[in-house]
Amino acid sequence: MRKERSLQNIVIVVLAVAILAMSVGFAAYSQNLNINGTATFTAAKWDVHFDTETFVEKSEIKASSKEVGNTAITYSVTLPKPGSTYSFEVNVKNFGTIDAKLTKITLSGLTEAQKKYITYVVNYAGTDYTETTDGLALQLAAATHETAKVTVTVSYVAPAEATDLPQTDTDVTLTAQFDYVDANL
Repeated sequence: MRKERSLQNIVIVVLAVAILAMSVGFAAYSQNLNINGTATFTAAKWDVHFDTETFVEKSEIKASSKEVGNTAITYSVTLPKPGSTYSFEVNVKNFGTIDAKLTKITLSGLTEAQKKYITYVVNYAGTDYTETTDGLALQLAAATHETAKVTVTVSYVAPAEATDLPQTDTDVTLTAQFDYVDANL
């Protein structure tokens, strides 16, 4: 029995040494790989507006009053006779960090009678618009703070028939709305 115990002790010691050798060997042939990082995300900024410093009246007739703001331009002008024109230019600029896309220009509608003696043209980046136009995809890049020149022209024109001229002073409200969206959507 002693021999048997002695043999068991030897087997236990050999197994313990084998387990110890295997764990050391396993540790020598294993490796953990880790990736650690920090990402900083700067604030996104949506900022498409009129560059008020670029506003210039382009006609001899000047507005009797005007307000030039970042998101709205309001003017009041009197056109005294056929052949009179009022015009101004201003840039729309992407001051933000998100690319913008112009998708629609909405212009106030002139009545058929008014169209006989008034022309209302909004030129955006070299293209004339005289009525509401949608389905546009005109981009303003944020990285370069891209601009687009807008020219608004209101003209009092001589109609084919003199009877089509207004018989009294007439106020006509002319509007233009530019719809911008995130170009990445």
